[in-house]
Amino acid sequence: MNHVMKICLAVASLLVTLVPVAQADDFKLSNNQRISCSRGLSPGKLNTATCKSYAYLFNVKTSEYFRCQVSLALTRDNKEVINVQTDGGCTKKPRIFDTDSNYAFDGTETEPPNTNSFFGPGGYAVWAADTTAQKVRGCITISSGLGSDISKCLDMTFQ
Repeated sequence: MNHVMKICLAVASLLVTLVPVAQADDFKLSNNQRISCSRGLSPGKLNTATCKSYAYLFNVKTSEYFRCQVSLALTRDNKEVINVQTDGGCTKKPRIFDTDSNYAFDGTETEPPNTNSFFGPGGYAVWAADTTAQKVRGCITISSGLGSDISKCLDMTFQ
């Protein structure tokens, strides 16, 4: 029995040294968060204020990113807060670059209502750069107003 334990320990230590350690992906939060609020006021009636904020969580290795949003709606009358609701979550977006590297990222978006939101709730722009090469890609996504967003990316040229 003692030999079986020694063999198992030897095999386990061999596997540990031979199997490469999986490198964890690094995630960075965008530096450009925004908040927008709107409210409906009716004298003597219920008042509602809604605030939304967003941020982007970026995988610096794969260039995949998540658009995260949180919202809070507050309803009150003249004397007390009647209801508070919160909602939010993150939605995974596709890779910006096809290959793994080391990337930097930031994003910004319009806050509706806005004159920039021609067809719907607005849009957003994301920028990503390969920190190991002179490579920058800018992407803009806007609502088409027909149910699907339109997203296009362009590689920057350096002159």
